[in-house]
Amino acid sequence: MGELMRSHDWSNTPLGPVENWSPTLRTLVSTILASRFPQCIFWGDDLILLYNDPIIVIFGANHPHALGQPLREIWSEIWDNQLKPTCEGIRDTGEAVFAEDLMFQILRSGDLEETYFTVCYSPVWEEAGKFGGILCTTTETTQQVIGRRRLTMLRELATAGSGAKTLQSACTAAADTLNPYDIPFALFYQVNSEGNLAELVAASGLTLDSAAAPATMTLTPDDPNHLTEQSRGWLLAEVFQSREPLLMTDAIARFGALPGGPWAESPRSAMILPILSSNKEQVECLLVAGISPRLPFNSEYRSFLELVAQQVESSIATARSYEEERKRAEALAELDRAKTIFFSNVSHEFRTPLTLILSPAEDALTDPDDPLSPQQRQRLKVIQRNGLRLLKLVNTLLDFSRIESDRVKAVYEPTDLASFTAELAAVFRSTIERANLRLLVDCPPLREPIYVEREMWEKIVFNLLSNAFKFTFTGEIAVRLRLVNQQVELAVQDTGIGIKAAEIPHLFQRFHRVKGSQGRSFEGSGIGLSLVQELVKLHGGTIQVSSVEAVGSCFTVSIPTGLAHLPQNQIRATQTLTSTATAAISYLEEAMRWLPEESSEFEASNSEFQASNSDIQALSCKTARVLLVDDNADMRDYLRRLLSQHWQVETAANGAIALDLIQQKLPDLVLTDVMMPEVDGFQLLNALRAD
Repeated sequence: MGELMRSHDWSNTPLGPVENWSPTLRTLVSTILASRFPQCIFWGDDLILLYNDPIIVIFGANHPHALGQPLREIWSEIWDNQLKPTCEGIRDTGEAVFAEDLMFQILRSGDLEETYFTVCYSPVWEEAGKFGGILCTTTETTQQVIGRRRLTMLRELATAGSGAKTLQSACTAAADTLNPYDIPFALFYQVNSEGNLAELVAASGLTLDSAAAPATMTLTPDDPNHLTEQSRGWLLAEVFQSREPLLMTDAIARFGALPGGPWAESPRSAMILPILSSNKEQVECLLVAGISPRLPFNSEYRSFLELVAQQVESSIATARSYEEERKRAEALAELDRAKTIFFSNVSHEFRTPLTLILSPAEDALTDPDDPLSPQQRQRLKVIQRNGLRLLKLVNTLLDFSRIESDRVKAVYEPTDLASFTAELAAVFRSTIERANLRLLVDCPPLREPIYVEREMWEKIVFNLLSNAFKFTFTGEIAVRLRLVNQQVELAVQDTGIGIKAAEIPHLFQRFHRVKGSQGRSFEGSGIGLSLVQELVKLHGGTIQVSSVEAVGSCFTVSIPTGLAHLPQNQIRATQTLTSTATAAISYLEEAMRWLPEESSEFEASNSEFQASNSDIQALSCKTARVLLVDDNADMRDYLRRLLSQHWQVETAANGAIALDLIQQKLPDLVLTDVMMPEVDGFQLLNALRAD
């Protein structure tokens, strides 16, 4: 620059010949020429430009003709908005200006470029105190600023894509995150499973399904549309086949003006990048990324776009993993639903033949007119006991299926829970004492009724008592009920064999059985405690267990008081008194079988829970008509024979036949099954109520 300055004709500039320059200007020029830092001088009223060698790279195409020219002519594009206000401010105030990372749109290499500089403008004064000019010391920070910006965008891409659940949502998140300064427009095309078609799933900067953003594009060379797309569209097929990025430099010729992000100029170029699957075996997506019209496309720009594609690739892989996991979960849930329906159907189908086994067996055992021989009685008692055991299992499976399918018809009633729990526990007293154990029932009155589903509470108490009895050989079983803060706590404690610490976390898992435990019996389905937990949850409560091996265990059920935790449409204001016979018999019969010698005194047919003949006789009326509706012929025939002893009985195989019979002659009572062909029990009931 020293040689260029010496050879320059200064006489044709406002500065005049060098020999006429002031000492201040000469000294300043000598200083910047010797400096290795980019510096320039704006001198005089016209702010004539003088500069050194290190700043030439910043001036670009403006060198060398910028030397000796007024500043307003060299950078006319930024004179009015940036340079003029700054220079006038320095001249008027006499204060230096320092600014970091200032953006300048500078004409370099024939195009306006987005550039950034850290600049210090210092006023220079002549000897007489007159304003001479401005010393500008600068360094270009374009690479650092744009590098930081791109790094920030890559981080935002990673964050935005982390929550994507599908390929489309991953691409949409990426499109919404792209910075238009670096990628003025972008298109994301998903490749179909056949690999012959690309479908637009997300875009930024361009309108979907416009000329430059077609909804679909072919990927096979033999497709008739491929030739047209090859000459006037994005070269997706070429990138899909090569799996390598491709720079297209004729975007304007193909599509006309394209959005330039924050700039008015149209991008001339775009890069198409393949986005591969996680195993790198196939192209899942194709990215069309516009190149900023004010940034040179260099190796850094290319590397940045490749990193963008890699980040989108990572987001899609995450989304694919989530989608596959969701499909697996849905498949497992569907399998679980199918299993539940199967159990429900099978269990329901079991109940009819079980009833037809247990009821005639009970009739035979209690028939005073035709008593059985001791041997036959013993055989029927075996049938009855095991039938009751199977019925208990079937009912438990049905309870589970109703809970899982959300078909539980729970009705929560205000209950004197202390009295009710004590009554339930007392049912086991005879059996427990027969095993030489003590039963302690400590249920003092509570200050308020507790809302429970009474049948569910029976099952909770009976299951816990049955479980305690099974694993307790000496000592006692205690049932305690207490009001603790806003919770009612039921504790069933025993002095049994206890539970290993490693087994406790698994106790309430369905079908889990403690290995190696020495109980009164090795039989058991492993679903009793799991059912208890589900029933407790339906009351908004919890169940916990504490146990010490060889000392005993304590199961504690806690349920809230009040009504706020219960479904409001399942609350009944008044109490319904119901018998515990059905639930108790199966539990007691099972418990009696665990004793060393079977009790001859316990027979369900003679127990206190059976309805007496006198009660039935009181309701007998030979003129009363009962219409019995059931699709099972054996059940229909059995119930007809049973009821015919007291009433006139007519039968129908389904609800449709029953409706015809009712139209002919109205019965006094309709006794119907639920599940039947044509018209089921509920439909029959609705039809009768509507008539």
